[in-house]
Amino acid sequence: MRLEKCWFCSSTIYPGHGIQFVRNDAKIFRFCRSKCHKNFKMKRNPRKVKWTKAYRRLRGKDMTQDATFEFERKRNRPERYNRNITENTLKAIKKIDKVRVAREARHHAQRMKGKKAIEQQAAAKELEQSIHMVKAPMALQQEPSLTLPKIKVKVSQSQAEERLMEE
Repeated sequence: MRLEKCWFCSSTIYPGHGIQFVRNDAKIFRFCRSKCHKNFKMKRNPRKVKWTKAYRRLRGKDMTQDATFEFERKRNRPERYNRNITENTLKAIKKIDKVRVAREARHHAQRMKGKKAIEQQAAAKELEQSIHMVKAPMALQQEPSLTLPKIKVKVSQSQAEERLMEE
């Protein structure tokens, strides 16, 4: 069973699926679905369309350089197989899958490294700005412990005078 790759989005095309377009110079373009075919006809660049693999690889969202991808490369000429080589290949496939999963997990962890701190800062800022929606204003005045602590900033005498003069 031959699995092709979509020219536009790089997804897998299974037998009996997709569309083939043959240009006048006999170049064959295979598309997984009409969405890819229509985008190709509109002359869109796959590297600028956010849902394609090319875009994700270009922006560092997907792994680009990994030796395990070479294992799946397309081979046009048929190979002669013997039992030992086939057995070793099947064992290697299992090991390669483990390596690929570990590398993808590492890649994802590296991309998400600083995101948690940024999300916590944004949540704290959001809470500070809209605390009145969580608690009634009268309850906040009666019990000041419900409000977030105010950060005290030291201001020099000259800065305070300049602000008064501006008003």
